[in-house]
Amino acid sequence: MKISVVQMNSGSDKAKNLDDAERMVRDVVEADKPDLVVLPEYFAFLGEGRDAVHGSGESFPDGPTYKRFAALAKELGVTLHCGSMVEKAGNNHYNATVVFGPEGTEIAKYRKIHLFDVDTPGGVSYRESDTIGRGEDVVTYKVGDTTVGCAICYDIRFPELFRALRDKGADVIVLPAAFTLMTGKDHWEVLARARAIETQTYFAAVGQAGAHADGKKWCWGHSMVIDPWGHMVAQCSDGVGTATARLDLDRIGAVRRDVPVARHHVL
Repeated sequence: MKISVVQMNSGSDKAKNLDDAERMVRDVVEADKPDLVVLPEYFAFLGEGRDAVHGSGESFPDGPTYKRFAALAKELGVTLHCGSMVEKAGNNHYNATVVFGPEGTEIAKYRKIHLFDVDTPGGVSYRESDTIGRGEDVVTYKVGDTTVGCAICYDIRFPELFRALRDKGADVIVLPAAFTLMTGKDHWEVLARARAIETQTYFAAVGQAGAHADGKKWCWGHSMVIDPWGHMVAQCSDGVGTATARLDLDRIGAVRRDVPVARHHVL
């Protein structure tokens, strides 16, 4: 199995973001022929303010972004994990992942469970719950015979979610993110490797990179794929770009046999 991660610098120009995302997906599929392509959190719109965020939202499956990327997955014959975007559902809005299979049909939808309400070390405040509702469901899907688990950004700090994904059979876990620069420089790689080691899965952490909100906020980037032993097997360079990893699925079973932690839980 091959997985490609797409690192973007999305902003408040939704049309440009979508064009950039489609171009990068097309390019990496042509170059590397992956089975699964992953976009970052808020790939369609990463702007400021409740009204702007809600204004970027779309209903599923009727929204134009949903239809566009479903058609793209079908055209390319690839599973496309659409990072996250704002889902409008009645009067509610969610930070939602949608995954399209190679036939262009929706095979999973995950609404972010843990919302980012934080005052960062750099003095910038984030209040995701002011604009976004909380999800409830633990979600997996299949790429061939491989089970893939869903998470988004701040979820990475809550290992109980990843244990639940492992208990549902996940062999690969995907985490689109817009991880802040101030926290990312110290915690991003450490947490990604820890989640991979704990769950004995391949872990794909796919981030936004660079400045947004007119330079007031910065994302860390450093998108990466970690193997079940905690080794990094692929990473994006700084800035916009892609990386592709070939996953040795037999290694998952070998690691779980060597250190069978899933059988040793007490709590």
